[in-house]
Amino acid sequence: MTEAYAVPVPKGYRVGDWEVREPIATGAFGSVYAARRVGDGAGLPPTAALKFLPTGTATPRRLTHLRELVEREVELYRRLRHPRLVRMYQTLTVDDPGRPELDGATVLVLEKAEGSLSALLAATPRPAAGPALLAQIAEGLAQLHGAGWVHGDLKPANVLLMADGSVRLADFNMAAELEGTHAYTPAFATPDYTPPELLWTEIGERGRRIRPSADIWAFGVLSHLVLTGSFPLPGATSTARRDAAAAYARGVDELRLSPELPDGWREIVRACLTRTHRQRIDGAALLRRVTAAAGPDRRGLRLPRLRPARRRPRRGSVAAVLAGAAAALAALAYGISVWAGAGGTGGGTGSGASANVSAAAYGASELRTDRGVPPAYRLLIVETAHDCDQKEVTPVLIAAMLKVESDFDPDLSDPDNDEYGIARWTPSVLRWWMNEDGTPGETVPQPPFPPAESIPAMGRYLCWIAPRLHEALPGDRQVLIAAAYRTSYRTVNTAKGVPPDVRVYADRVAHFLEEYAPDGRK
Repeated sequence: MTEAYAVPVPKGYRVGDWEVREPIATGAFGSVYAARRVGDGAGLPPTAALKFLPTGTATPRRLTHLRELVEREVELYRRLRHPRLVRMYQTLTVDDPGRPELDGATVLVLEKAEGSLSALLAATPRPAAGPALLAQIAEGLAQLHGAGWVHGDLKPANVLLMADGSVRLADFNMAAELEGTHAYTPAFATPDYTPPELLWTEIGERGRRIRPSADIWAFGVLSHLVLTGSFPLPGATSTARRDAAAAYARGVDELRLSPELPDGWREIVRACLTRTHRQRIDGAALLRRVTAAAGPDRRGLRLPRLRPARRRPRRGSVAAVLAGAAAALAALAYGISVWAGAGGTGGGTGSGASANVSAAAYGASELRTDRGVPPAYRLLIVETAHDCDQKEVTPVLIAAMLKVESDFDPDLSDPDNDEYGIARWTPSVLRWWMNEDGTPGETVPQPPFPPAESIPAMGRYLCWIAPRLHEALPGDRQVLIAAAYRTSYRTVNTAKGVPPDVRVYADRVAHFLEEYAPDGRK
């Protein structure tokens, strides 16, 4: 069962005073396992959850964010001990040269939960205990904000439910300590719980500036979901709801709350979901109002038995990419077979042939049509570049990198380096960039990776890298971005340019930047 986990740990494995039992969950970089105490462990509970993070063995690309995220989480756990925050008992380091995949890994020994609010909502939409749960979540936010911290990623998956029915806030790798009115968090976010002022915020060298009011907005969304079973902003997808939030923030649309929202909670949700952060209620006032609305029976909850949530279809599919480019497809008046194909130049007669002609000409002002970029990928490459607001991330850069990474081979397989597909993705890294709404996939994807998934993911990653490279670095900015894709932006910044071990790669990218650029433009 552990082979698909980011960090596979066999049952019975010993680390410190703990023995690994069954797996609980996995993320892109870390995995969580149930454990029982087998050592003396004075003061430690009989069971715990072990969060394994491969800080000693991961590749440079996997380590791009990992160390910073671990440091954030450990720092908060060490400094804050509150009843509504999940507790960390220990931090351990694996010392096992015989298992190179685990050697050097950081292990967080955490309080073990019964389940999550996400699983509860999947099993029981609009749970009867909803108001009491929300009161405890508000307590957790008040405790965080009172200590000078912002959670940064409040959502059902990060609310843990304990065996006694109490609530703990968890997953603090996006949390940050306030510096005056703001804190700085990584660029990741969950759009459905992100306030409109942060959806398109500029990302600086230290990350995204965030206020406690971002957690208040997230609490408003979460409250509406718990109490009504629906999101407070309209739309069938996260992208549609994101656009609705933007329209609401601009004043061109109104907030339309569900009629199923209890009267006592309607004004609370409205106070959280204001158009601007300045109008939002603060954490202390929110706690007072939520406590009053929840009533006295808000502790010692009896929760229904949790069952696993049903798996949702994977996102980032051909259909999802096509939906995002519907206007371009309609304007070009050609069929989707060009997108769904494996990259051949096509042929035959009728609509298929005309589709390839249109695809071959698409984006001609930005990407040369006579230098071998497969027609089937032109629209995907150009639209992916257009989705990024960083001027260096162009169709020419993406095409040049795909040429060097795989020679446009959608079936590339390099198991020795754990890289696959047209953009040479490592599965656990792709998971972070595969979804168009900015959220990591629910599971680590398995190859083969279709170009319609790999190419947009490459664009998102390049768009994230570009502003993180130091402005003063010498050399071609696009070549530096490509080098960072192959290593990490930190490695390029530290090397003050292209690192020696990727010089050949960078030179090849530079060659194809010139080759594919129309009229010398890159």
